Amino acid sequence: MKTMPIGEFKAKCLGVMAEMNATGKPVLITKRGKPFARVSLPEEQARAEKPEDIFGFMRGMGTITGDIVSSEYTDEEWDRMFNEKWDRFEQEAAE
Repeated sequence: MKTMPIGEFKAKCLGVMAEMNATGKPVLITKRGKPFARVSLPEEQARAEKPEDIFGFMRGMGTITGDIVSSEYTDEEWDRMFNEKWDRFEQEAAE
């Protein structure tokens, strides 16, 4: 929380409020070094503008429809596909 003396707040009030609106962090106003007031966003606005955590924000939006661990191809199929691509690469390189 940002802290500032009441005189500075009075001089920079609109700028401080714009900064607070952008960051969502409240400002503590002091008078003679002691807390005097706290300026913050309304609770509804603070909750609505709070950025969501990036982890888990898509929870519940997808479903698993099969085996996500093993491949849909057998080892023999992977080997055959690899060899086909490698043979094509060697042919193009030879030309």
